[in-house]
Amino acid sequence: MTAIDGRIYLDGRRIGNPCDLQDAVEAMRQSGAVGWIGLTDPDPVDLESVAATFGLHPLAVEDARKGHQRAKLERYGDTLFVVLRPAWYDDGEERVEFGEVHLFVGPNFVITVRHEARLDLTTVRDALEADSQFLSIGPEAMLTAFLDEIVDGDTPVVAGVEADIDEVEDSLFSDGDVDPALSERIYRLLEQVIAFQRAIGPLPAIVRGLLSGAEKFGTDNEVQNRLRNVLDHTIRVSERVESCRALLNNALTVHSTLVSLEQNDAMRRLSNATFEQGEEVKKISSWAAILFTPTLVASTYGMNFDHMPELHWMWGYPFALALMVGLGVGLWGVFKWRHWL
Repeated sequence: MTAIDGRIYLDGRRIGNPCDLQDAVEAMRQSGAVGWIGLTDPDPVDLESVAATFGLHPLAVEDARKGHQRAKLERYGDTLFVVLRPAWYDDGEERVEFGEVHLFVGPNFVITVRHEARLDLTTVRDALEADSQFLSIGPEAMLTAFLDEIVDGDTPVVAGVEADIDEVEDSLFSDGDVDPALSERIYRLLEQVIAFQRAIGPLPAIVRGLLSGAEKFGTDNEVQNRLRNVLDHTIRVSERVESCRALLNNALTVHSTLVSLEQNDAMRRLSNATFEQGEEVKKISSWAAILFTPTLVASTYGMNFDHMPELHWMWGYPFALALMVGLGVGLWGVFKWRHWL
């Protein structure tokens, strides 16, 4: 027998908690009884057994068995097949985590198939059982309550992401140097927001699909009212997530601009320092050349040879001094003209 987490309801009141499929089917044979059957990571044999018992469509069963589906709503005859992606936010890791829940909603049953989902269905069921009048409406009321729980669970995720975005903005416009590593944090947050957006994006269309078929399939008015409330919440959550994505895109652009400006300033400072250094080298080289000319002349006249120019010339010494001064002044003038001095 397939082990299940089951609850049987009659007129909005729980009348049984069967633990296996056969007991659940027998309990549901009572007039007007509705069953909520929960399966967590069922093996293919158990899932096929449930599918055969309740006449579930093979394509929907295949999706439920494989998992990794996007949120969607499909109708197979009088049975709805709904895939939802509940989300949680790990603030320490700045990561959005996702579960996956498949729901088969028939005339007198709701079957949930969970794939590593942390969503506590007991909480949803207990909250629904506290409103016996709404629960007495049947499977559509159960589905509406489940959708409401999923959307309410998305709100803390958005709040967590928004808090981290505030931290990013504070870091962007704080005093001091721009942290180049901040771009990695922004990018990873953006990656999580995009994944979250994919998970919740189909929710408004799912709720609208349920509302559009309300008249055709005779959906209770109270269920329609609550679905409209759920739709309003999904739209607001979707808009907040879209705003988060836009803010992160802008933050990434601003950060890149600030880093570029800081790098340009650093390059400008380096260029100025190099220019100043070059100017100093020019000055040093110029004075070295000016001082070298007297040394050259003096060393020439200081050689101890018998035959030297103007050796016995009376004006030789004044000429040597004048030559030294003249060459020095001439070089000084050339370097001044070239703005080396």
